[in-house]
Amino acid sequence: MKAIYLDCFSGISGNMLLGAFLQAGVPLAHLTSELRKLPWGREYEIVAEPVKKQGIAATYVRVLLSQDEQTPSLPAHHHHHHHEHRTMADIRQLIEASSLSESVKARSLSIFGVLAAAEGKVHGKPQEDVAFHEVGAVDSIVDIVGTAVSLEYLGIEKIFASRVNTGSGFVHCAHGIMPVPAPAVSELLLGWPSYHAGAEKELTTPTGAAVLRSQADFAASLPDSFVAARIAYGAGTWDTEIPNVLRLYLGDYAENQEGAQHAADILLLETNIDDMESQIFGYLYERLFAAGALDVWTTPIVMKKTRPAYQLSVLCRRKDKADCATVILRESTSIGLRIFRAEERLEAERKFIQAATPYGEVTCKLSSWQGRILGCKPEYEDCCRLARKYDIPLKRVEGLASMAVETITYDKQEMESEKNALHRDAAHV
Repeated sequence: MKAIYLDCFSGISGNMLLGAFLQAGVPLAHLTSELRKLPWGREYEIVAEPVKKQGIAATYVRVLLSQDEQTPSLPAHHHHHHHEHRTMADIRQLIEASSLSESVKARSLSIFGVLAAAEGKVHGKPQEDVAFHEVGAVDSIVDIVGTAVSLEYLGIEKIFASRVNTGSGFVHCAHGIMPVPAPAVSELLLGWPSYHAGAEKELTTPTGAAVLRSQADFAASLPDSFVAARIAYGAGTWDTEIPNVLRLYLGDYAENQEGAQHAADILLLETNIDDMESQIFGYLYERLFAAGALDVWTTPIVMKKTRPAYQLSVLCRRKDKADCATVILRESTSIGLRIFRAEERLEAERKFIQAATPYGEVTCKLSSWQGRILGCKPEYEDCCRLARKYDIPLKRVEGLASMAVETITYDKQEMESEKNALHRDAAHV
């Protein structure tokens, strides 16, 4: 599977991530085009420029606002209270109203979700009411959504990260002068190995820490099964003795020969629900995926006294157990959960490719097992967008996308099979 390893020897921030992704191969035009799907105007410009940090060539990303403090389109009562009133609810509304793919929306909301939870704990507020201040600004929304867009473009399925250099000293923020790491960063890095070295600067920001907490697994060094194909560097703001860059390794990772995930990592959460309106399940699914769930499903069951009910099942990684359990207990009528350890989970390799149709490109998820393609699935939101734009049936767009993928992949696969057969025949002669 496609994977990245983040070496955070000089910290991690949103613009460092974007810079590393751009140097790793994400086109700036693609990133900009995807971010334009957010329902705001063109109040900003993304500038990416090559820089050198202690001799290391890196990409530095800045978000330039075209006016004094343009903000995304938010509910009317927020327009004159920029930072103080840009809540998690506002940002959720902004992302959900966009035409971004469902996977980008889910990953973006997952990152913002853990950020809101950390800020809420620090300030004693419910998650949805948290006012983000700096992290709610346009550049941070760009950083987080841009990270989700980049991960989708590169087809990344697994993220590893090293110990984190937080920096030290003090930083000015909306609440005054705070110690480094800032309180939200400290909360986000609970349980994550961290240290501080070098200049007294803020090297790890809340945005960077939230990406680690919600998306990455810790690895002290490159995992044994990780084969790196490329290294990229995203530059930070500071000029320090330690190069202020984030090093990103891009490559392939094999969990084992059969693609199994061990029991220690995968959990199944279950509960029976017989007293909740069925339409709430849709919102519950959304929140669970944002919290890191791998899969969510419901099964009709019959409980005592023949009461009809649903069994809610949630598959998640161990590190996401608490977040998923919190969502279930807060958002549903359940008052208890059963938790099982999965013996093993087999997973086909997956990657995202672009299929060209007469109406535009469609992102498709391609699955394979032991080198053989199993099938592909066009992304629903991409197909809907083209169907609406050209007023054509949705099933036609899906069919054209599937045909385009078959032409690209299956022909190539058959050629590889023929080549392998020729080699085998030659070996027997």
